[in-house]
This record gives sequence, C-alpha cells and structure tokens, in this order.
Amino acid sequence: MKKIVYYFALLLVLCNNLSIIAQENIANGRIKGRVYNLYSNKGIPFVNVVVWGTTIGTVSDSLGNYEITNIPPGYCRVTATTLGYEPKTSADILVTNSKVSQLDLGLEEMSIELGAVEIKGSPFEKRKESPVSIRTLDISEIEKTPGADRDISRVIQTLPGVASFPGYRNDLIVRGGGANENSYYLDDIEIPNINHFATQGASGGPTGIINTDFIREANFYSGAFPASKGDALSSILDLKLIEPNTDRFQNRLTLGFTEAAFSTNGPLSKRSGIIFSVRQSYLDLLFGLLELPFLPTYTDAQFKYKYRTKKNHVFSIIGLGALDKLRLNTGIKDPDPTQSYLLNSLPENDQETYTIGASYKIFDRNGFYTFVISRNYLNNRALKYYNNIEEEGLKTLDYKSDEGESKFRVERTTKGKVLDYNIGFGGQYSLYSNSTYAKIFQNDRAFIQNYSSKLDFFSYDFFGQISRGFFSELLTLSFGMRMDANNYSDKMNNPLEQFSPRFSANYFFTEKFGASLSYGKYFQLPPYTTLGFRNNSMQLVNRINGIKYIEADHFIAGLEFYPDNRSKISLEGFYKKYSDYPFSVEDSVAISSKGGDYGVFGAEEVLSKSDGRAYGVELMARDKDLYGFNILLSYAFVRSEFKNSHNNYIPAKWDNKHILNLTVLKSLKRNWEIGFRWRFVGGSPYTPYDLDKSSLVLAWNAKSEPYLNYSAFNTLRLPVFHQLDLRIDKEWFLKKWSVILFFDIQNVYNLKYKDQDLITNLNEDGNSIIINPEAPIDQQRYKLRRIENLSGTIVPSFGFIVEF
Repeated sequence: MKKIVYYFALLLVLCNNLSIIAQENIANGRIKGRVYNLYSNKGIPFVNVVVWGTTIGTVSDSLGNYEITNIPPGYCRVTATTLGYEPKTSADILVTNSKVSQLDLGLEEMSIELGAVEIKGSPFEKRKESPVSIRTLDISEIEKTPGADRDISRVIQTLPGVASFPGYRNDLIVRGGGANENSYYLDDIEIPNINHFATQGASGGPTGIINTDFIREANFYSGAFPASKGDALSSILDLKLIEPNTDRFQNRLTLGFTEAAFSTNGPLSKRSGIIFSVRQSYLDLLFGLLELPFLPTYTDAQFKYKYRTKKNHVFSIIGLGALDKLRLNTGIKDPDPTQSYLLNSLPENDQETYTIGASYKIFDRNGFYTFVISRNYLNNRALKYYNNIEEEGLKTLDYKSDEGESKFRVERTTKGKVLDYNIGFGGQYSLYSNSTYAKIFQNDRAFIQNYSSKLDFFSYDFFGQISRGFFSELLTLSFGMRMDANNYSDKMNNPLEQFSPRFSANYFFTEKFGASLSYGKYFQLPPYTTLGFRNNSMQLVNRINGIKYIEADHFIAGLEFYPDNRSKISLEGFYKKYSDYPFSVEDSVAISSKGGDYGVFGAEEVLSKSDGRAYGVELMARDKDLYGFNILLSYAFVRSEFKNSHNNYIPAKWDNKHILNLTVLKSLKRNWEIGFRWRFVGGSPYTPYDLDKSSLVLAWNAKSEPYLNYSAFNTLRLPVFHQLDLRIDKEWFLKKWSVILFFDIQNVYNLKYKDQDLITNLNEDGNSIIINPEAPIDQQRYKLRRIENLSGTIVPSFGFIVEF
C-alpha cells in the first residue's frame, strides 16, 4: 500500500509540472453542427446557440448550420433557443483544441400560449410519454464516475433504486427486479446482450461490450416505458450514439489497466460518415501474474455509419460484436483452498455475440417514419471435467447453444397541433439450438442429462401512444398500448392476452414544482433457455406445462422540485406486481433469484404460476454545479418478494432494503478533476447449503460444488456492503493533441466483505476423504470442509486516452 501511495504522489507531481510547461488553456475549441426541427428534420434559421453558463455563442444560418469558436477546452453543454420552439440544452460534449466537435440539436415546436409557464433551458429534459422514472446521464458522467471503469452498467448502478454487489458483476438490479428483466437499445436497435461473459438468459456479466467513446447520452427508464419498447419488466436502457464528424477524422487511443482500445471518427463524403472502434483485453496476463484461478480475455468491435440523402432522409447502420474466452489457470502451484474450489467448480467458457442493424428515417412536414431491421446472435459454449482431468469418463459438462433473432420494426412519429403520437408494429423470427451433456443429481439419484433442442418461432407486436398538453402545458397526459404474441404455443398466440395499457400524467403547480402519476402493464418473453428446455425424452416440457409471458404491473407516483435550472430533487414511490413468473419444479421457488450467477439461466422445468411484488420509495438530489461540484445523491428503500410453494411471500435475492449512493465530481484548475463515489447496499438474502445432499459422493462429483437447501430458501442474510471509490483525471489540450490521464482506486478503505462460506470436499492437504468407503456407492459421503469467503481489496488502476 505504501508503494501505491508513493507512486501516486510522484505521478501527481509529474502531471502538475507538465501542466505548467504545456500551453493547454488556449481557448481554441470549436463546436459545429446543425439546429433542426425534431419532427421534420428541416434546418431552423436564426437560432441562438450558446455554450451553457457563458456568453460564448452564435446564431444559426438560413439552413440551420452553426459554428461556435474560441471555446475553452473541456466538457460543456450547448443551449439552443428561438421563438416558437422549446429551449434545448444538450448533453455534455468534450471540446478540445485539436478537433472540431460535432453536435446537432433537434428542437420541438412549442405548443403553449404566450404568457404560460415555461421551464427554461435545462439539462433535465421532460418526456410527455414518460414523465416519471427516467434518468439521463451524459458522457462526462459515464467517462469519469469513480469505480465504474468507463462501463455504462456500473454508472447506471449509481442511480436511484439500482443495486450493486461486491466483486466484478455489473448486473442491473432495478427496483427489486431480476437481472433478466431489462432491455437495451442502441440508436433504435435492440441489443439483447451488452456484456462480455454474459449469463445466457439474463445478460449480466463482469464488463460491458459497448465502448463509451461512442456514447452521447444514456436514457434510463425504471418505469413508464414507452409503448414502442417492449420485452422488459424492470428497466429500459436507451443509449444514443455520437454523430460522425463532418470536418475530418478524429482518432482516440485508450490504454488502461485491463484493456487497450482504438477508435476513429470522420467523414466518408459530404453526406456520410463513420465511427469505428476495436478493443482488446489483457486480463489473462494480469490475472496470471496475480495467480487468480481464472484467465479471461475478450475482443470487441463496434461501428456506426450514417448517410443523409438530398430528400431529407437519414440512413444509418450500427454493428457490435465480441469474442470471449475464459480459461482456468491450472498451472498455479500449491493453490490455496479458495483457488482449488474455483478451479474445480468453474467450467471453461467461450462466447461469440454480435448485433447488426439498419435504421431508415423519412421526414415530412410534421413527423417521420422509422424503419428498422436487425439481426443478433449469441453462441455460448462451456466445458468441464472432474478435477480438470480431461478424460471422457470424467466429463461433467459439455454445453453448446446458439440464439439468433431477426427483427423488423416500423414506426410513425407525429407532432400534431393537438396530439403527439407514435404508432407502429414489429416482428421477430427467433432461432434457438442447444446441445447439453451434464451430470445431474436430482430426486436422490445421479444421472446424465443428455439432450439436443432446436426451436424456431415468430413473434409480432403492435403499439401506439398519444400525448397532449392542457392548460398551457401545465398538465400533460399520455396514453399508450401494446400487444405482443408469438406462435411458440397456444398460450402465447393471442395478442389480447398480452394487452399492455399504460397511462401517465404530469402536472406543474408552479414553475419549479410538479407531480406525476403512472400505471403500466408490461410483458416479457421467458428466456430461450427455458422455452427450448427438453428432457431426455426430447419433449419441450415447458411448452407442455403451458408456459406464458411473464407479467408485471407498475404503479408509480412522484414529486419533483427544480430549485434552479441546474438542480433537481425528486421523490418517487413504486409498486410492481408480478404474475405468471416461471416457478422451478425441482426447487419449488420462483427462478427470479437465479439470474445473478455466471453460466446459464432458466434451463430447467418450470410452471408459469409464481406471483411476486417489489415496492419501495426513491429519493434523488441532483445538482450539476453546486459551488463547482457535480453531485448525485440517491437513496432507495426496496423490498422484493415472491411466493413459495406454500403461497407465502419470501424475500428474493434482490431484496436489499436499503440502497444509498453518493457521487461527487469536482473540476479544479489546470484541467484537473477529482471525484469519489460511496455506496451502501443492504445485505441480500441467501440460502443455506444442503450439507446432507452435498456430501454424497455421486452428488458432489456431478458438479463439484455444494447444493442449496431450497426448503430454507433465502432465510439468511449477508452483511451490508459499502465501498468508497476515488478517481482523478488530468487533461492536456494541446494544438493537435489531447491527452487524458486517469487514476482510479476502488475500495479505498480496503473493506473485507464476508460472503457466504465456500464448501469443499478437499482437506487442507488438497485431498478428498470418503467417510464410509465400504458403503455402496450411492451411500458414500465426502468429508466436507467450510472455507471462509472474504472478498475485497484495494484495486488501483490507471490509464491514458490520447486524441489526435
């Protein structure tokens, strides 16, 4: 630890000296772009475009084009105002001396009368269709949140009602919902998986796929979902990407503690441009030096192409792909008990995933059509041998699976004189295959689960939403509906059975104080691992069992107060009622608590009969500039419960009760920035082990780890988790180069978190002992040993970003 402090102090001194030498504060930054009507895409002339909080600005020309010069380098916002349009304040944008920053601003026509209450340009944008439970993060927060390592999922974990856990998982646990209850969109394209080493069927993983170099802003819905976005029960993450540069190519090189990345952004013609990135990790080298039992490595690539036609049409293509490999570090000499446990229980894993999609928008006088087609794919493979001895008779798991979706969607969005509306329909063709060989111990017997499954079906949906303002926009109302169906079975083929109404209202009592209400019914398709599960007789047992869409009803009420145009305080209460949740036949519990582990989620026999609930209250205080500090404080009280086989509510794994986050960022002189994040999460429930079952030789040899006692499901609770993370950034803005150096320390005060103990069949010498070797094989038992499971250490990391 002393060495870390010493080198850190030396680094600060060096950076400070470089700051004095470098001529970095010359205000030569430029922003250029276009101000246009959000619905017709036509340029708006004579718009005042000003850097937020300054007097630096310009006026757009007759085509809506503008350019602001002499901007001090760093992150800033831009505000656009003109008569007849709602004021617009952009998300943060990075301005440097070495390039021209591209920023287009879409304005919405104003429909209120003169003299009506108007909230002036502010970074807190309201949406008529979703007036509650939406939070927006911009690129500066995504880039610089301490402890997040530029991972969008970890940044989202700072928002109200989103839980986080010790270790390397970045699952989104939103308002007591499972890790499988979220949907993700990237510039109108749905992406089923945004993580490397994802849990198939639940999407959570240790690190994100999406390169933050591409992200312009992130809109996070924890309720009041737009009707156009479906297949989610807890949240929707809608990511907006930056636009390709029109001036010249800009390149960015990032070298961090665990990965290297390169991205480029520039024009291909007067009407088209492209952004592209590739990343490569070297976690396997680092973990090998640290003698960790697993060696992960990943590669990913991402691109966006955009073309604007002469006829006011916009065409874009995005692509995202990843290759993941997880190998075991079997070369560790004299592994300790924890290393031995992980080596014996973890399989080796390979994943390949990609999404590619195209969007075409046709604008007319008061709206636009959106046509979207996309294709996504996941290949997941896992292999395990008993004690890692690669002999055929010792194989315990050989899993291969493919998921593929081909989608289309058509929307019409209109800004009318009376009503705003969005209507559309979509379809999806799904393919799923699975080949499973696994040693299983169930119902007091050991057997081989060996089956292959192929499945294909077609899904379709219809949706519509209308919104209108009353009393000079003091009151806004929105009504929506959606219907989903598919031909998987007769339990899902009637769209009226999945009719999803939704309603929201927002009323401003004064210019600064308002209240909102929302109700919505949402449906989500069970994971393909559940739909395609077969028994050894090759029967689709869950189709035979009449599996249905999962249903959740959301009731939300909130208050919001805007002390000024840079700050917001909100209070929301919510209640989620779950119906038809898959219920495990073998374990007699709802499977909602099983989505937070690695591997595969949902591959078992279930019944659509479980009911659940999640409820609570959230408080958020947000100030973009409180005496120079950027502050986000959030607290949530959350309960999450599901009924067991006795029809009693029991806590779900996500029943944390208390979630508190405080993030503070501060810009200093000479382009230094410092920030910290402190989080407190109540202890989550856990299930004790069934030691009697686990000690059986046949049971242990099937998966080399203990079995849970589901009759005492989630009757115990882990201690609370809290952690302090610190980040320091230093930026140099030179004439042709920009350099960002970052230093991040996770778990500053070195908290040791006690998780559920590990159970092993090995003694201290690394050997297994059978208590009764003379008994029949089905009665023989190992002598088990308990290992204290402590996690948490100071994790320092650093890196730099170079733009040229």
